[in-house]
Amino acid sequence: MARVEDRLKIADKLHLYTHAIDRRRWDLMPKIFHDEAIFLFGEVEGDWRGFIEQAKAIIDPMISTHHQLANTLFNFDGDVAHCESYLTATHILPADYPVDMPFPGIGRRYVVTVGARYIDRFEKQNDEWWLKSRNGVFDWRQDTELNDGGLIDGPQDALGQTNESDPSTIVTSKWRE
Repeated sequence: MARVEDRLKIADKLHLYTHAIDRRRWDLMPKIFHDEAIFLFGEVEGDWRGFIEQAKAIIDPMISTHHQLANTLFNFDGDVAHCESYLTATHILPADYPVDMPFPGIGRRYVVTVGARYIDRFEKQNDEWWLKSRNGVFDWRQDTELNDGGLIDGPQDALGQTNESDPSTIVTSKWRE
């Protein structure tokens, strides 16, 4: 039963990460990463705090992002867990998105969908699992025209938010204590 509980605790951290990225809740990242964690994913690399600054520069100007995890494998070795999680990430870029970014601006809104995997190392300390290293691996990418039927330009209260007004705030309250 202990390994089932460990898997669930790690899954919580994995899901908290995708939530934090998509909702721009950067303040949640210290609840995920080990103090000495390192990160490598394409052009984004370094210690986790540096990663946050790089991710903010890439993600904050986007209209929306949506990260989904699936097919997570776990390999436990005592208080270390090696995990592979499949990822599909969708990014909606505005017309004025900077051209010098990993997803360069092209002068009009468009969608970038990426198929990738997170290869993670978690370490358990004081009954808590911490992300110690992440290596992101790209498997495919698709850029498409944006045709959202006017959703982005519709009423703002019908859209997910990247601030405290998003209805999901209650779900993450335990990690904000």
